[in-house]
Amino acid sequence: MKKLSKKKRIALIVAAVVVVLFAGCYAFYLNELSAVNNKKQDVVFVVEEGETMDSVLERLQQEGLIKSSTFASLHARISNQTQNMAGIFVLNDQMSTDEILRVLNDPTQARTNQLLITFPEGRWAKDYAAQIEEQLGIDADEILALWNDPSYIETLAKDYSFLDADALNNEEYRVRLEGYLFPETYAFDKDATADEVTRTFLDHFAEIYAKYEEDINASDYSLHELITLASIVQYEAATSQDMQLIAGVFYNRLNSDMPLQSTVTVCYALYDDLDRNDEDSWRTCEASTDIDSPYNTYLHSGLPVGPIVNPGEAAIDAVLHPQESDYYYFIADINGVRGEAGKVYYSETYEQHQQLQEELQLVF
Repeated sequence: MKKLSKKKRIALIVAAVVVVLFAGCYAFYLNELSAVNNKKQDVVFVVEEGETMDSVLERLQQEGLIKSSTFASLHARISNQTQNMAGIFVLNDQMSTDEILRVLNDPTQARTNQLLITFPEGRWAKDYAAQIEEQLGIDADEILALWNDPSYIETLAKDYSFLDADALNNEEYRVRLEGYLFPETYAFDKDATADEVTRTFLDHFAEIYAKYEEDINASDYSLHELITLASIVQYEAATSQDMQLIAGVFYNRLNSDMPLQSTVTVCYALYDDLDRNDEDSWRTCEASTDIDSPYNTYLHSGLPVGPIVNPGEAAIDAVLHPQESDYYYFIADINGVRGEAGKVYYSETYEQHQQLQEELQLVF
């Protein structure tokens, strides 16, 4: 066989290198356009009138819906998908960049006859009901009655496996669906019914449940107990790090047969009389730890009878993945005595906790 000349060998090597580099770059390009997640979670995304494609893509990346706005921009130009439509869109992190661009370029996908309502984490069901009444015109008392109706919950439980109708059929609950109304931004038809609104909350809760189902099944606690604990953690903490630490504190207490003694459960016991918009409402809770209520964890050991707010994903994640420590107590520097208002401090012993209370001027 005739040997290749040196020039031809070099040319073949160069060609092979170019092919390998091209294949590598193309594989990287495709990866950057692939879905962010493989567990579907819907997100409401709004494109404003006149908003540029670059702005839209940057926000998509910030919200964790695409991996790279740069590669998305390149792909949009290559595939001629640069005419994004203004409106409300429902996307999810299981969609590839190409699929998202196709939705944003499709005028039939834009929901122009809907209202957006954002439900903040850690609020009570009655707060959500008030928002719904104000923005959708559904009577707040009507929807609260629905959320507390055992027969309605039995109907829902047939469609939502995570709902335990028996566990929720407790007359001591303030609102039976408290804790399951997942906080998020939702798009509603302007003529939406109370049932449609409720199912929108539960549909998103179902996505979160599916995401953590393995961890939930591996827990020693039922879903209802986990959501109850997550609701306390949500109310107590402002950051994800504190949520994980505080969840660990509560587990330490539960495992040691210590009462949780969480003041926020007292706040929920004062449900009918407490004004949470009052900056000093926490003082009312601190002064009412003797109130007779199944939610009061000063009087009753273990978890309260049910959730006390509607927790977000970070709080749910925290009770499933708590940070282990030797802490049994925590306290927030509400007055900013140490310079950072709201910073949470942790203690291993009650004596250390008392010292912190005095130093932070939180002795009652």
